Amino acid sequence: MCQFFFETMDGAYIIRLKPNQYVHILNNNTNVTRLLVGPTTFTRQDHEKILFEPKSCINIPPRHYCCIRNPVIVDADGRPMTDASGSIKVRLGEEEYRFEQDPFPLYPGEEVVVDRESGNTITRLKVIEKNCALHLRATRDFKDAHGVAQKAGDEWLFEGPGTYAPRVEVEIVEVIKATIIKPNEALRLRARVDYTKNGVKRIVGEEWLVTDVGAYMPSVEETVVGTVKASILTEKIALHLESTKTFIDVFGKERRAGDQWLVTIKDASTHVPNVYERVIGAVPITTMNTRQYCVVHNPVDKDLRPVLGAKEVRKGEGSFFLHPGESIPAGIEDVTVLGADEALLLRAAEPFQDVENGKPIARAAGDKWMIFGPGDYVPPVQVSILEHRTAMALDENEGVYVRDQKTGKVRSIIGQSYMLSATEVLWEKELPEIVEELLQCSHGSKHTIKDVKKESSKTGRDKTRVVRFSVQHNAACQIYDYKARKPRIVFGPGVVMLGPDEQFTVISLSGDKPKQPNVIKSLQLCLGPDFMTDIITVETTDHARLSLKLSYNWSFHYDVADPDTWPRLFSVPDFVGDTCKAVASRVRGAIAAELFDSFHKNSSRIIRAAVFGMDDSGKIKDSFIFNANGLTITNIDIQAVEPVDQKTRDSLMKSVQMAIEIVTKSQEASARHEANRKEQEAKGRLERQVIKDKAEAESQRKEYLELQAETEAIESAGTAKAEAKAQAEAAEIECASEVAQAKLKSEALRITAEAELKSLRQKQEKELEYQKKLNELELTKLKELAEIETSKFTSTVESIGKDTILAMAQAGPEMQAKLLEGLGLKGYLITDGSSPINLFNTAKGMIGGM
Repeated sequence: MCQFFFETMDGAYIIRLKPNQYVHILNNNTNVTRLLVGPTTFTRQDHEKILFEPKSCINIPPRHYCCIRNPVIVDADGRPMTDASGSIKVRLGEEEYRFEQDPFPLYPGEEVVVDRESGNTITRLKVIEKNCALHLRATRDFKDAHGVAQKAGDEWLFEGPGTYAPRVEVEIVEVIKATIIKPNEALRLRARVDYTKNGVKRIVGEEWLVTDVGAYMPSVEETVVGTVKASILTEKIALHLESTKTFIDVFGKERRAGDQWLVTIKDASTHVPNVYERVIGAVPITTMNTRQYCVVHNPVDKDLRPVLGAKEVRKGEGSFFLHPGESIPAGIEDVTVLGADEALLLRAAEPFQDVENGKPIARAAGDKWMIFGPGDYVPPVQVSILEHRTAMALDENEGVYVRDQKTGKVRSIIGQSYMLSATEVLWEKELPEIVEELLQCSHGSKHTIKDVKKESSKTGRDKTRVVRFSVQHNAACQIYDYKARKPRIVFGPGVVMLGPDEQFTVISLSGDKPKQPNVIKSLQLCLGPDFMTDIITVETTDHARLSLKLSYNWSFHYDVADPDTWPRLFSVPDFVGDTCKAVASRVRGAIAAELFDSFHKNSSRIIRAAVFGMDDSGKIKDSFIFNANGLTITNIDIQAVEPVDQKTRDSLMKSVQMAIEIVTKSQEASARHEANRKEQEAKGRLERQVIKDKAEAESQRKEYLELQAETEAIESAGTAKAEAKAQAEAAEIECASEVAQAKLKSEALRITAEAELKSLRQKQEKELEYQKKLNELELTKLKELAEIETSKFTSTVESIGKDTILAMAQAGPEMQAKLLEGLGLKGYLITDGSSPINLFNTAKGMIGGM
């Protein structure tokens, strides 16, 4: 920072500027602002004004720049130009980029522009990396550093690697990165303007693909639409394409707009769709084994164009791709395998020449015929399979209805294995709704009041099957043949099987209590014996109204051997209602002539006489026969008699209670007398039993005492004998144990001694062996040392040489001592082998020298 010295605003003002500092000074007399750059000391005059505190000069480091607005105008020598008044000339509204240079001040009017991206006045130069570029646009006409003229609006790329130096005439539109094109990928481009590149002319809006692997830098005339990935084609996947414009594809084939085709592994392993190709989807391969086939609609010709309306049968084993336009509506179908009891019903859709049993046969459209097994069959395109038929194995009680489509005749096939012919179909027999319900009910009957909420648990009837109904024992079923116009009757137990023109005769009977018409519906007539119950209201002579609950036993009587009499059983449609009405009429007439007390005492006889009648002897008959249908009433049971009037009911209740009371008291007295008699008899039997038991107890006591005395004697003798025997055995066991213990101790001592002896022997043997090996090692060591010494001496003598030893022998003592010292020998003895040596003095001299 600079230092300021001032008194007042109008007094003397001295400013000291350091190096690379500057201020702007305004001359109020001339209104001219001048620049003052340090290092200097400046005294402000009264007519001068310092516009701001001293500032540091702008220092642009290497690879940086700054933008100056309203830059100063300089001459050819780089000095600022001034006007006539001395003011610095500037280019108002212009900007100037300044790069690395010496620190410089700002002249009056110049401003430093703050960079919008970094927010700093000094900005680092943009380094453009490899595979990157700057999209530049000229904002005015100029010539670049290479002398190339650029017009306003021109666009170009500054590609890396490199450092971009900005210009005021050029703006940066965007930073572009090269698009990496990987294997099996392509770059889709669109032309923004008409231009020519690499000799290829592009028009605006045109699109194309770049498939070269690597980095691709799009030019300013190109727009990247996106990356297109290649479709991997395998032996099982093909690509379905459609042309959006007429063009020539990568395989050199002309594709017209709207054409569709397949690209398979035979064409290429991968395929990048062209800009004029639309991928409809992947087409999986269609594979068939030897037992499969398919019908292809609209198959392609040799030029791979679909033949509309045509069909083609393709049999396995094989694989193929469905070409565009081809389809398999029915999918892959299995070859129809026919057994010995199977057949196919076929129909010709169009005329064609067929072969059967090796002979040609002309088939017309609409013809029907059958192919029988065993074997397999694949229908040609002219034939459609109407039905797969199997021979129906029918039991003797099973059957089906068959209709001939040519004659219209319907017949039933029962109890055989049958295969429908080409002109025959199964016929459905319709039955009335009530018959359908009764066939699903147990026993073929239904109570419309009790069974109204019950639902059948059986499934629906197969209408093509012969209707079968099991007639129960002692029952009859009537079937009417509407074609022959005559009935037939089947007695149970048996099975009824309806013919095509036959229907059941539904029996409608009265039911419930009292009887109501049409309550019971049934397919069979029970022949009895059975019973029916009815409630009727009667009135006596003294006007007592009574409600009677009567039960009748009945049965049908007919001649089994005379079929002409059988239809009489069904001559009365509601025999239950008619019977109950007839019996009730007779009972009412008979009771109307009787008083209440008389009827109350003789009700059974009066009713039976009224129903059965009296014979000539005045006895009641045994039965009541209806001649119309042979129904016979054999017995009548009066289950209940209840007065209808309340007073009559109370009187009857009172008399009944009195009778019950009398009977009850009589029974109580009889029971009391019987109880007293039984009590006395029981007391006598008890006293006799007590006396008898006491006598038996004394006898048993006597026997007990005798047995006790005998037991004590035996016990005392046995105790003494057992004690003596136990003592003897104890002594014997003790002696035996002592003997065994002594034997064990001696054995233990023997084993211990043997073990110690064996251990000592092994120890001595090991020590002897150890000493032996030690001696051997010592001998080996001494032997090896002697050999080493011998070898050493031999080597020493050989190294010294014969001449050296001779010289040593001839040299004086001092020389010998030096030589020996040089050789590392402390003592020596040299002899010629013939002169005697005094070893005692020699040894003494050697020992003394040590």
